[in-house]
Amino acid sequence: MNASGGFRAIGGALSGTGSRAGRSLTLGGFVSRPFAYIIGLFEQEARERRLFLWLPVFFGLGILAYFAADREPPLWPALALAALLAAGGLRAHAQGRTGPARLCAAAAFLFAGFACAVFRTDFVAAPVLERPMTVKVTAFVESIDPRVGGARLFLRVGAIEGLEPLQTPVRLRVTMRGAPTFEAGASIAATMRLSPPPRASEPSGYDFSRDAYFQRIGAVGSVLSRVQLAPPVAASPASQIVAWIDRGRNALTFRIAGVIGGASGAVAASLVTGKRGLIPEETNEALRGAGIYHVVSISGLHMVLAAGLFMWTLRAALAAFPGIVLRRPIKKWAAGFAMIGAVAYDLFSGAEVATERAMVMMLVLLGAVLFDRPALSMRNLAIAALIVLAREPSTLLGPSFQMSFAAVAGMIALFEKGPRDRDFAREAPPGGFERVRKVLFAMFATTLVASLATDPFATYHFHRLSAYGLIGNALTLPLVEFVVMPAAAIGVVASLFGLDAPVWWVMGQGVGFMTWVAEWVAQLPGAIRMTPAFSTAALLTMTMGIIWLTLWRSALRWLGGVFALVGLALAFNMQRPDIFIDARGGTLAWRGEEGRLHALNEKANPFALAQWLAGDADTRNPRALSASGLGLLGPGRCDDTGCVATLPDGRSLALVLDMRALAEDCARADIVVTRLFVRGLCKKPALVLDGAYFERHGATHVHLLPGGQFRFRSVRAAELDRPWTKAPRPPVPQEVIAQQQAANTNAEPDDFEAGGEAPDLRFD
Repeated sequence: MNASGGFRAIGGALSGTGSRAGRSLTLGGFVSRPFAYIIGLFEQEARERRLFLWLPVFFGLGILAYFAADREPPLWPALALAALLAAGGLRAHAQGRTGPARLCAAAAFLFAGFACAVFRTDFVAAPVLERPMTVKVTAFVESIDPRVGGARLFLRVGAIEGLEPLQTPVRLRVTMRGAPTFEAGASIAATMRLSPPPRASEPSGYDFSRDAYFQRIGAVGSVLSRVQLAPPVAASPASQIVAWIDRGRNALTFRIAGVIGGASGAVAASLVTGKRGLIPEETNEALRGAGIYHVVSISGLHMVLAAGLFMWTLRAALAAFPGIVLRRPIKKWAAGFAMIGAVAYDLFSGAEVATERAMVMMLVLLGAVLFDRPALSMRNLAIAALIVLAREPSTLLGPSFQMSFAAVAGMIALFEKGPRDRDFAREAPPGGFERVRKVLFAMFATTLVASLATDPFATYHFHRLSAYGLIGNALTLPLVEFVVMPAAAIGVVASLFGLDAPVWWVMGQGVGFMTWVAEWVAQLPGAIRMTPAFSTAALLTMTMGIIWLTLWRSALRWLGGVFALVGLALAFNMQRPDIFIDARGGTLAWRGEEGRLHALNEKANPFALAQWLAGDADTRNPRALSASGLGLLGPGRCDDTGCVATLPDGRSLALVLDMRALAEDCARADIVVTRLFVRGLCKKPALVLDGAYFERHGATHVHLLPGGQFRFRSVRAAELDRPWTKAPRPPVPQEVIAQQQAANTNAEPDDFEAGGEAPDLRFD
């Protein structure tokens, strides 16, 4: 049996169309009526070929299992099991055993997802910087993201001073002040401050180090010196193509922003090129507050208009030749031309996850036109999900994939079928008032469903909701669909002939009204609702509820409400920690008697504070909190060597910043936190978290329990060793630490724990 025949066989088994698909599943007289009714619904879903839609779900579960492992697993076990289960499923299907065939197919896709994630991790493997350093770097500029007051550069490394080739990262992401005097494709040299990609600032928080690993970014940092042009650095053809595309994107970005001007110009440019760095932060906040920030993320709407423009152009041109129209399938030709245009637009706009998902969906839709198949369906979404996950398994963990697929699944499920065998989406609405009513209802319903489908992911990742998103979308989306985006499409074509300025002016008027609406909606009372952080288990349960509600079409779907309710219950019962500590132990926040967080030191890390406050649904400004000392409310005080505070249960807390305060704080505090390596020197405290602890565990939450007990939750388990978060290095011998310390400070050698490192060598 060939490969295509095998996939068709598995698809037939999953869809219940095998030789015994009509066989009724019963358990004799022992099945109760409710259970028999549910079994009947499953049979109905199988007959309607709905089981195929669960393949991406099992594929995704395999990816989640991979990322849950604490060691890097080998490829061959998952690959072998996937192959064996696929073969077993084909054999069972050939023998007419539908049930075993379905189970084998589901398990095969689960292990295939696991194997795909293992392969992708190995494929993108590249060196990661081990420690912070200030060095001279020579690199090829792959792309430049202009930003307000500077730029962010993505560099392909040629050489880093002091590093051997096997230790040198492949790519860097650095920021610089001021507008670059060079373009993508240039080779540059400069002194840069580089650090390893940062780990999450709290458990279940955003892990940039993992995302950076899959982008082959081995270090991040900033440019310290003047950038000079360097001799050409060897770059792959792919990097040169990326640089060529980026030059075109930036040229068009500055053209649009310059013609329109102001915040409207920056927003308009982002709608066309995907470059959002020029948008002022207050405009970003207004768009988020109004619930319409998705408009500046190039995705479905943009891709539909781009592909539609390509398809309409070719079809209109061919329509001028009656002989071709009557004899040739010009609709299919136009669909093929639109597929090429969709791929080109995806590459030009940066190929982000949402854009890639939209492109894959569009390719599947246009491919269905080529083969005379229904275009818009949940099956196409399932195929798109499989393709995106197979190419980039790590995107499953990010909000872009989760929110974009959830929104589209919800909207397809809404209009896929209303009453039995009625396709609402295909009905031609009558004229007059009834047409307007149906259009308004469709707009309201899609916005509501998309919001409900994406809210769990928005609250989990960003801890905020837009209370008036329905108003913001209702007032702006018609303008975006019928004025802004058509003008953008026409403007891109007109720019090839230098006739684009009037078109950008028209687009700017529409964008100006959109930003005005966003600012008005964002200023309404309670426009932004902060939501407390909740557990990953709650998110997974709610996600299963969304999947269940959207993938089934019979009454079986309403059982998904049970998952949703359980997930909500888990989210509302989430207990927030009493103490928050960042990844290095240098920033600490504690919960006072009134329930609010306080920064224990005035020079706290603003990013970590921002994450903690957002997860606590606290709207205070983290920079003001750390810089002005507003966090030192209650019984807390600091000096140059550290800080002390009294917790609500009476226990004392100390943050040690200097070795001079160690002896005193260890003698009187119940909890000692320090970034220094001092374990073994503090005898009295019930709890000591030092540099060695944070080296192994990273950022930590501490819950205070009765009886002087504690419960910890950290970013990484002590045994965790993955490519993007390596296990701690072997301890440095005590005699080496003593020699280094004696050469650099006046402290005694025994100020540091055996196996640790001097703080001035690591935290400079």
